[in-house]
Amino acid sequence: MANQLEHLDLGFVNYTQHPENPDYVVYRFTDKPRADDFRKYLTEQKIWFEESLGEKRGKTVFLFGIHRTDFNRTQTINFQVEAHHKKPIIPFKGLRWFVLLFGFTALTLALIGYCKQQSAVNQQIQEFEGR
Repeated sequence: MANQLEHLDLGFVNYTQHPENPDYVVYRFTDKPRADDFRKYLTEQKIWFEESLGEKRGKTVFLFGIHRTDFNRTQTINFQVEAHHKKPIIPFKGLRWFVLLFGFTALTLALIGYCKQQSAVNQQIQEFEGR
């Protein structure tokens, strides 16, 4: 588990090892609804935590301190919270279906072209060997 926590904080994950006590993990959330859901799930799972507010780049950050022994359980909760608040990459349903169908059509045409090219190559090889 130590490897999961020892990372350069580039903002890709919302947790880090506690700066003073290595037995704790600190989760941070920049918006209140995510923090509220995280708190609710921690309480439901009866996971002990400490909570405080912080400041990062001029924004209020909700901080949750969790003991390392609960890291795997809190990771699951963290994923649930992020999935619940995730916005789709393509917000319009019709456009999502268009991109999906366009990609599938392009892939199908590429496979058909590859198969036809292989049969043409095999035919040229047979003609060359027949000479």
